[in-house]
Amino acid sequence: MQRFMARSLLLGRSRSQRCFSRAVQKQKIPLLGQQDGAVFPSMPSFDYSPPPYSGPSADEIMTKRKQYLSPSLFYFYNKPLHLVDGKMQYLFDDQGRRYLDAFGGIATVCCGHCHPEVVQSMVNQSKRLQHSTVLYLNNVISDFAEALVSKMPGNLKVVFFTNSGTEANELALMIARLYTGCQDIVSLRNAYHGNAAATMSATAQSNWKFNIIQSGVHHAMNPDPYRGVFGSDGEKYAKDVQDIIQFGTSGQVAGFISEAIQGVGGIVELAPGYLPAAYKTVKDAGGLCISDEVQAGFARTGTHFWGFQAHGVVPDIVTMAKGIGNGIPLGALVTTPEVAEVLTRRSYFNTFGGNPVCTAAGLAVLRVIEKENLQENALAVGNYLKNRLIALMDKYEIIGDVRGRGLMLGVEFVTDRQQKTPAKAETLHVMDQMKEMGVLVGKGGFYGNVFRITPPLCFTKEDADFLVDVMDIAMSKL
Repeated sequence: MQRFMARSLLLGRSRSQRCFSRAVQKQKIPLLGQQDGAVFPSMPSFDYSPPPYSGPSADEIMTKRKQYLSPSLFYFYNKPLHLVDGKMQYLFDDQGRRYLDAFGGIATVCCGHCHPEVVQSMVNQSKRLQHSTVLYLNNVISDFAEALVSKMPGNLKVVFFTNSGTEANELALMIARLYTGCQDIVSLRNAYHGNAAATMSATAQSNWKFNIIQSGVHHAMNPDPYRGVFGSDGEKYAKDVQDIIQFGTSGQVAGFISEAIQGVGGIVELAPGYLPAAYKTVKDAGGLCISDEVQAGFARTGTHFWGFQAHGVVPDIVTMAKGIGNGIPLGALVTTPEVAEVLTRRSYFNTFGGNPVCTAAGLAVLRVIEKENLQENALAVGNYLKNRLIALMDKYEIIGDVRGRGLMLGVEFVTDRQQKTPAKAETLHVMDQMKEMGVLVGKGGFYGNVFRITPPLCFTKEDADFLVDVMDIAMSKL
């Protein structure tokens, strides 16, 4: 209903708004498969020019990559992009060409590439002390923990620092099992929580799961409003959690883990009413509720600082990474004093968790989000961008769904709207063509047919217009 109302409002405006030439100047940019001299929208002006690049060529890097790096590594685009510079919402390749970054390094760069305040905080700390250990006192770590806790609801007062979201989720699952004395974890189908042992068990996409022993995790029906059998009725999906506990466990569980918006799964928002019902069922079974905020946290959704807040719930454990450090290897887990106590039963230690340089960056990120009103910007620009994408959906049948909150948006491509048949090849083609015109987006979803739009939170309405206008052109060439 909300999507219908938004589309109706937009359709009531001038039809000319759907044209890719909407209120933007033109310039000549060569496009793959096009003749030189074609006219396309110009990128918003930006007062920065990177210094000349004099390092190895893309071909040389690719040769070394194939020789020395893991064969499991993959890359976007037919011709891999060689990036050498970044500033705020823009990236630059080895030729000095500028790109609008609408992916943010997988929802990681929240303040903007090389944000001066974040960079300066790291430089200052590096000059004083790059590493010690949490066995010694350091004010940066404790100051950041205090600032992080100030963003938390309820009794979420204790912080454990890690190096990544995978580590934070691994720790969360272990804590839940230790605290409850149970082993069973309930996760969601289509979820992604990391690629280590326990987190791979909680992940529920075969694309990301190796054939190793994975036990103790039950995957509940995904409350997907677009592809799910119950549409947007969250309470009906939550009944499956109750059934799993009653028929698949002893009746007691260690915990329940979910993202508020599934990132790798294709920017899937959980159906309204789902989390309150699922949390109640899990708590009645003695389990802890874990919210994975690795991608949705740190003001990205615009309406709230944390994704779970939009559902009116308070978890027992919150995990986070990515946006926490604006690209610095940093993660964290926040829980209650009572739950945190379980790790005192043995010695728990993380050599780099809480590194002074990383936590200095994290503290700067919180300051920048507040000072530059990035949450408010994510809401305003995100709503504007989403409405423009919905209008584009009316023009092209290949767009099956537009979803998400703030600057965490997804556009799903299908070859048949009724059957919702994934349009994987078409997605790759449009993505590649958009790159040639200067726009970088991500992709996700089990079928690889969803654009993941998760730019730095300094993204502007002019950037949003450029993104949609470029997408319009690329889709018109299918």
